[in-house]
Amino acid sequence: MTDNVNRPARAARAPIVWDIVTSSVLLAVGVVIAGALTVFAFFLVFASDSCGSGGTVCDTGRMGAGFLVALLGPAIVTLAAIVVAIVLMVLRRVSFWIPIAGIVLTVLVWLAGAGLVVSGVPGATF
Repeated sequence: MTDNVNRPARAARAPIVWDIVTSSVLLAVGVVIAGALTVFAFFLVFASDSCGSGGTVCDTGRMGAGFLVALLGPAIVTLAAIVVAIVLMVLRRVSFWIPIAGIVLTVLVWLAGAGLVVSGVPGATF
């Protein structure tokens, strides 16, 4: 049996001010980028302009899935980055890298959705 009475208490970590400021600014930038990508997702609808003309048969299921990924994906990734960064800041851990990773993943998710939309149109490229 261990004696917990004589064990010293752990010292509380001091808040990391530079990390909180950097993380907050990067999270705000990530929200702006996610908002812009959400607006850009609506322009992916124009990929279907050639569908039905000249015998072009498009895969509308794939295009619809890609549109949803491009529309909702950035918001979901950004929300997850915000939650994880806040948890790390509350635990007083270094968290500035979370918004950076979130921004990169947000752009990659949008590009994946846009790629799905474009791949549903025969002969279309980025």
